[in-house]
Amino acid sequence: MEKKALGKGLDALLPPSKVNRPAEPADVQRIRIDDIVPNRYQPRQTFPPDELAELTASIKESGVIQPIVVRRKGDGIFELIAGERRWRASKEAGLAVIPAVIKNCTDQESLLLALVENLQREDLNPMETARAYSRMMKEFGLTQEAVATKVGRDRSSVANFVRLTHLPLDLQALIEGGTLSTGHAKALLSLQSPDDQIRLGKMVALNGLSVRETEKLVEHSLMGKKPHGKAVRSTQWADLEARLQKRLGTKVTVHPQKRGGKLVIHYFSSEELEGVVDTLLG
Repeated sequence: MEKKALGKGLDALLPPSKVNRPAEPADVQRIRIDDIVPNRYQPRQTFPPDELAELTASIKESGVIQPIVVRRKGDGIFELIAGERRWRASKEAGLAVIPAVIKNCTDQESLLLALVENLQREDLNPMETARAYSRMMKEFGLTQEAVATKVGRDRSSVANFVRLTHLPLDLQALIEGGTLSTGHAKALLSLQSPDDQIRLGKMVALNGLSVRETEKLVEHSLMGKKPHGKAVRSTQWADLEARLQKRLGTKVTVHPQKRGGKLVIHYFSSEELEGVVDTLLG
């Protein structure tokens, strides 16, 4: 299902690879590099210098193999939709023109295509993906379910990424730099206080703790804030909470009692609540 959703969007608006399916000559035009501006909706914000240098060397040797994709902005200016690395490397290589396919796209389509292309290439770090999903929801009024459909992912996956944007900026930077993983972030999100999140997050980063060690650290921190400390929760309840959290895409806690108990589903935005309700009601 994922492959179908992603493929449909790109096949409709992105050019085929010259390696697998040669593009029709009429589809490709040569555009002055100086007439192209970056995509305002580009989800990728980091371009490692070493990777860019390798691509620049390749373009000097073999040229641009796959055309970039642009849309018209008026006055002879074009805005990138996909291929910013190729465009940057071509400028570094000293090219005056670059092969491009011109498409008529709305702002929403431009963001979606830039996001999908990077997802297929696995070029985005978790925070870039999270901000792109969040931007699609805020700027275009899409629900988590709608975003999930457009990018070919489960709603719970989209929800988990969006939650990363709720973390303090210090922790977002650690995730963006690869010091903390999404697993670490998910554990830290169980803490309600941003100060606690930062304190424990930096401790995790400094000591190189694993995700499991981070979960235990968070659990002990939460227990320490209770008036009467209780024994460590059984693996049974912890595993059940983990399964429910994965399915619903949000924090879930189980409170067993002598008879029955309580199941608490947390949400951190109206969009998350809507996503949980959609999942529960089918």
